Amino acid sequence: MSQELAEKIALVTGASRGIGKACATALAQRGATIVLNYVSNQDAAKVAKTELEAFGAKVLIVQGDVSIEDEARALVAAAENEFGQVDILVNNAGVNRDKTVQRLTGDAWREVIDTNLSSCFYTTNAVLDGMRERSFGRIIQISSIIGQMGNIGQSNYAASKAGMIAFTKSTAKEVARFGITVNAVCPGFVETDMVAALPDEIKQSLLSNIPLGRFGTAEEVGETVAFLCGPNGGWYTGSQLTMNGGQYM
Repeated sequence: MSQELAEKIALVTGASRGIGKACATALAQRGATIVLNYVSNQDAAKVAKTELEAFGAKVLIVQGDVSIEDEARALVAAAENEFGQVDILVNNAGVNRDKTVQRLTGDAWREVIDTNLSSCFYTTNAVLDGMRERSFGRIIQISSIIGQMGNIGQSNYAASKAGMIAFTKSTAKEVARFGITVNAVCPGFVETDMVAALPDEIKQSLLSNIPLGRFGTAEEVGETVAFLCGPNGGWYTGSQLTMNGGQYM
């Protein structure tokens, strides 16, 4: 295993499973200390902690709902209190509440926007002072192909993920002079629990629109995040890294 991220403290939101867990794993495999955030599934968080510790990583579990500003800021404070700093922030926490615009409720709109988008502001704002002082930081939003191309029944989700991309670009311009990079990773359809639960006919329909003919993996997303945080990723900032098998170009 590489130690290219040794002595770096990485905070990953929504990291108890799926893409978040894969991001935490890829960073841990490169020597980073991990602050693993979860909102409700404590058992999954404990399993993830044990798996990451098998790589020799130090791991702190912190429960918190990052859609709530006070809890998001408390998460960053807990990481800084335990380890002194946050060098890498991966904003992965997200939900979807799919309905057509006509049927969408205000509560479903706000829940998705607050969880997916507002949380990025809360955590990023909270880590920037320390990153500026150290003249180093890596901030990554896990956005989505849906934020690039839109999708029926996902206006709230698409708006939140597109907002993450715009937030990334603006923040990147503001903080580049302090040695901080800000990027967005935009996966297409990835083999997660949500995709696995889809009926076979829906899966085949999705695959027919992917030129490479397969879904992505959470590990591929995690490796992309780790690259951006490593020594060869330092010239990327304000970027949206599109990884979707060619479904959207």
